[in-house]
Amino acid sequence: MTLSPARVPATGVRRLTRTLYGYAFLDDFVLLYPVYALLFADTGMSLWQISSLFALWSITGVVIEVPSGAWADAMSRRRLLWIGPLLTAAGFALWVVVPSYGAFAAGFVLWGAGGALGSGSLEALVYDELDRLGAADRYARVMGRARAARLLGTVAATGLAGPVVARGGYEAVGAASFLACVLTAFTATRFPEHRVRPESTGDTWATTLRTGLAEARGNRAVRGALLLVPAVAAVWGALDEYTPLLIRDLGVAEATVPYLVMLIWAGVTLGSLLTGPAERLGTTGLAVLLAGAALALAVGALARSLTGVVLVSLAFAGFQLAEVLADVRLQHRIDESRRATLTSVASLGAELATVATFGVYALLGTDMAHSTVFAVLAIPYLVTALALARTRAATARP
Repeated sequence: MTLSPARVPATGVRRLTRTLYGYAFLDDFVLLYPVYALLFADTGMSLWQISSLFALWSITGVVIEVPSGAWADAMSRRRLLWIGPLLTAAGFALWVVVPSYGAFAAGFVLWGAGGALGSGSLEALVYDELDRLGAADRYARVMGRARAARLLGTVAATGLAGPVVARGGYEAVGAASFLACVLTAFTATRFPEHRVRPESTGDTWATTLRTGLAEARGNRAVRGALLLVPAVAAVWGALDEYTPLLIRDLGVAEATVPYLVMLIWAGVTLGSLLTGPAERLGTTGLAVLLAGAALALAVGALARSLTGVVLVSLAFAGFQLAEVLADVRLQHRIDESRRATLTSVASLGAELATVATFGVYALLGTDMAHSTVFAVLAIPYLVTALALARTRAATARP
């Protein structure tokens, strides 16, 4: 039987999205997530040592982020997507087999490298495959659902970590995390990849990186879309780490804090699922979305109440939605041959801006309450919304 032309793209899209959602879920289904800090402390690591491990993790990602995007444009993106989880699996194995500072440091380097290999590669592969199938307009909806799948993986891992560590200790959660990474790598091998390999053109990853950055410098639309990603992603991504402290200041019981954090993440999941319909917003709509989310964040934080937590959850939903839409704008503006490179450049900008936000939060938090710091850090989103509105007004002039 011969499939109709409409049937072939539909089948291809289903294969791609099923693989993507499974990959996204498994990639964040890591039972070590909620307990690895406890593992470090129970092994005898000091707070300074633990902090240095986190810093090493971030630095690894920053150093490898852009080169890995160039590699993804100069070779098979699918290959990087299965190599990355195997590197992470090796790191987790080190943690539980030979727990020590050196093993933890090596594990974080491997984890940071594995994550960097997938950053940019995944978005580029998905967009190009959808474009090949004539379904590039579905990218926002597909990636929003993929992010929701990641959140479900994190939630499921968090719920299972307690019972598993109680029964089998850190070795059990380590083994489960190792297995999840291996399954992630296997799932990545199922991704379709039909683009012409750049190896045949003789381009190296360094050449790809240079041409990609040149495109960003010479094309105003690309440059604007590139800067929008960190402008949207950085601040709320950093604030997420402080939400338990914000909630605890409400005076609720310690045991209640995780449930209210889950309420906030429910908002993030909602934002992920709304990306398809929201793609019609345009520049003005995106500006209104950011401004509304910023106001909800400030009012919710200053309210210092359960109603305020709901507002913060809605704000995070708006920021998550805006982050996916910013990625969509970038993907629509860049060339296929440099897609992963420029996506990684945007991710690098978001990482650096997030680190800067941590520093600003620490500085402000010395003399201010967490609620006040949250409200102050809503201001950058109002500035970004104003910049978008002015850009839209400028392009509308004859």
